[in-house]
Formats: sequence, C-alpha cells, structure tokens
Amino acid sequence: MTRYIQIYDTTLRDGTQSEDVAFSVEDKLLVAEKLDGLGIHYIEGGWPGSNPKDSEFFERARKELKLRKSRLTAFGSTRRADLNLESDPILKGLLSAGTKTVCIFGKSWDLHVKIALGIPLRENLQLIQESVNYLKKNKKEVFFDAEHFFDGFKADKKYALEVLSSALKGGADLLVLCDTNGGTLPSEISGILKQVQQKIRGKFGIHCHNDSGVGVANSLAAVREGAIQVQGTINGIGERCGNANLCSVIPNLELKMGLKSIGRARLSRLKSVSQFVDEMANRAPDGHQAYVGDSAFAHKGGVHVHAMLKDARTYEHIDPLKVGNERKIVLSELSGLSTLLHKSKEFGIDLKKEDPRTKSLLAKLKEMENEGFQFEGAEASFEILIRKEIGLYAPHFALHSFKVTDEISGQQNIQPVSRAEISLAVDGREETAAATGVGPVHALDRALRQALERFYPALKEVRLLDYKVRVLTTAKGTAATVRVLLECGDHEKHWGTVGVSENIIQASYKALVDSIDYKLMKDSSFL
Repeated sequence: MTRYIQIYDTTLRDGTQSEDVAFSVEDKLLVAEKLDGLGIHYIEGGWPGSNPKDSEFFERARKELKLRKSRLTAFGSTRRADLNLESDPILKGLLSAGTKTVCIFGKSWDLHVKIALGIPLRENLQLIQESVNYLKKNKKEVFFDAEHFFDGFKADKKYALEVLSSALKGGADLLVLCDTNGGTLPSEISGILKQVQQKIRGKFGIHCHNDSGVGVANSLAAVREGAIQVQGTINGIGERCGNANLCSVIPNLELKMGLKSIGRARLSRLKSVSQFVDEMANRAPDGHQAYVGDSAFAHKGGVHVHAMLKDARTYEHIDPLKVGNERKIVLSELSGLSTLLHKSKEFGIDLKKEDPRTKSLLAKLKEMENEGFQFEGAEASFEILIRKEIGLYAPHFALHSFKVTDEISGQQNIQPVSRAEISLAVDGREETAAATGVGPVHALDRALRQALERFYPALKEVRLLDYKVRVLTTAKGTAATVRVLLECGDHEKHWGTVGVSENIIQASYKALVDSIDYKLMKDSSFL
C-alpha cells in the first residue's frame, strides 16, 4: 500500500526570513497560486498580526485566492505567559486569518524556556496545552511545531517528550519535530524519532533547517521512520543556511522512495515553480541545484556525451522531463565529436561524423577555447562559427572602421562622456554613424545599431540583457586578455555571444556583432 506524505510549504513565512528575500503582498499571492498548481498540500501564508504585510495577505487571500489543491495555513505561537487566551493578540491573529488550519510553535528545549521565555518549565507545558485546546475549540486543524525539538531531546529527553504530550492533550492533529538550529545529522534524526514513537502515540511531521547541509537528508530520514508530513521551502530559501529544499524533497519522495506526495503528474511543474519563486524573490537561480537547476542535466565531457547519446541512463539518474527540466549538451574544450554532432543537429545543420569539416570544426573549437573563448553560455556564437566554417554564413555588413573616445572632466560630479563613430557597408552601400553612451561599450552598441537599423529595422527589438567581463591572463595586468559574454534577447528568445581580445573594446565588439548576426540569421531563412 502506497504511503502518502503531506507537503507543507513555508516559503511565504520561513522563506522570507532569508536576508536576501522580501516578498510583497502581491508576490505572495502569486506564489501561493503557483504552489497550489504544483499540488502542495499546505501553504503557510505568514504570521497574521505580527506585521501589516502578513495581515494584509490573509485579508486579500480570503477574497482573491481560489485554491484548488492547497490549504492555506496561518502561523503563530502559543499564548504569552502574561495574558489569558481570549486577550492574547497572537491567538486573536490566528483566528482572524480565517484559515481552517493553523500551525503554532512552542518551546521544547528547556534552555529556551528558562532563558528566552523566562518562565517555569511547567508553565510552558500549560501554555502549549491551553493554546492548542483553545484553537481546537474554535474548529481549527492544529499543527504543533516543537521548536528546537532535537536539541531539547538531547538536553532533557523527559521534558521534550512532556512538551509533545501537552500538545497532544490539547488536541493537536500533528506533532512537527523541528531541527531549528539545523545541527542534527540524519542518523540522530532516525534514532530520536524511533524513541519518540515508542513513547508518544501521535502523528509526526518534520521541519529541518540546513545549517549542516543535510536538511533534505534529515527530512527523508524522518519520513523513513514514519513522519507523514515534511515542511520546507521552494529552493531551500530561509534564515541562515535555509530550510529543507522541497525541490529536492518532493522528487526524492516520489521517484526514489516510491511514496506519493504531490503526484508524479505534477512533478513536471517543479522547475517552473522553482524559477518563478526565484524571480519573485529577485534572486539569481542556482544553476547547480539538484533536479531543477539549469546545469542539473548538463553534460560537457566528450566521453559522457558519447555514452549519453546511446542511452541517457549512462549519466542521468532520472529523465529530466519528469521534473520539468531538460538535457543540455555543453560545448567546451572537453567536447568530442558526439557533442559537436549533437549541437549541430540542434542548430538544424546536418554534419556527418566522417565529414572532414567535422574534425576541422572540432579542432577549431578547441583552439579557440585555448585562446580564451567559452561557448558554454554563448551558443549563438558557436552556431555562427559552424556556419562560417562550412560555408553557410552570409555576412550582413562589412566593417570599415570604428573609433571610441572617452572624455573625462577634472571637475567633480561631471560624468564622463563616451563617443563612438563607426563606418560600414551593407550590400555595397556605405553608412556612418556616431553615438554617445554612459561608457565606451554602450556608445559602440548604440552607434552600431544606428548604422544598421536603417537596413535591418528588426534590430530595434534586440535588448542587451547582461554583460560580463572575465580577465583571463592576470599576470599581464592591464594588458591582460579578456573575455566578454553578452546575453541579448527579443520578444521570442534569449541568446548568448562571446568575444575575446587583449582589448576590451574589441572583445565587446566581437560579441556585439555576433549578437546582431544571430538575430538577423534567426529572422532569415537560415533558421
């Protein structure tokens, strides 16, 4: 019989405690909709009453959110020791949120009770039981987060178990054991959970932080011992080193452990949700994140690629499509013929292994990478290279010359002025242009576009999205070779190009020209 594991997402509450994450109310509503589409069972929306943003979120959620699969949950704590149940603002906030489920935390480590709360141990047990019971009387499903449980169990086993018993006496529907400091290892999680289940007859969940790098492993260890709920965040965001990463937990449960959580059909939405949360949080996605990272199924070595193209199982632990990802064959100095043939096929170019041009191309690739070119993020430049080498390239213009100057005033607060002049020909027609910019590369880009847009109006659609410079030969100081990587895009797609030179303006120009060439090729009959 298949075991079902509840997924409890706390991205909108615990995740926002990460120092680099701040969601607006609108962001939180949009993320909640995405989590619902993924099939998350419980979405912790925040702590109502603790701040205006969370209060507004729950107010708007009641009116605007139409969740189909998920149950919105409000988070809070047990009542304050100096207040009664009816007057406690925390419990009032939980009830005002209007959710059917609430999750409250209480101290399970005697150290925290004595120092953080400053109350007798017995009084803490009373707070827990009364708070849970009060919420149950108000018709709520109640989850109890036993904060710092594993540290508390190791310090005073008897008291930590009394905390769980008090929550159960109050009527808690689920006891969530929290590794709040993230310092427990998987073997300890398993051992402690076994002991707990011998003493406490309840249902258990797990909430792990990642301070020891084992948040996911700890969560899976708890599931193996009988936990029915895993709490975590999308992309593992959270305070300090983050929370257990649901983007790893969920596929591990479904694909590795044979358990059911959101269901395999929804797994294909996992990467898009991961990217959406990063976008809302204004974070750069971790390309090397398991399952959902852009590099999670990227293959670079020629031997690997050769085997992969015969049978993907040789170097992939799952089919990337199952989690909404895709296989990537990366071009590099490690590439072999298999990689080159595969990439050429992607470009719509029919190269054969025995074709002399194929081996010539591979040698050219390795020679250029030795000079400093890198095509991993610049596949547009690589496609242009292939077309040039095999005679499928038609130049869109011919450069005569360009000049870039910088004028810097000695006066304070006067911005430097960069100016670029360019002379070129399109189908024999001469064209010159000049432009200014906030820097020499910006000025050159504007002058190049100005000269070409009369002939190719579609270039007005192209936007420069990213510009990176890497110094390759640091021993040469300011005469070092540099590599420029550009990312450009239009209304349909993005593409990357590369230029290398000892002159940063020349390297930038090479990458700019490739980006323009690629756009014009894409709009022509080539692609």
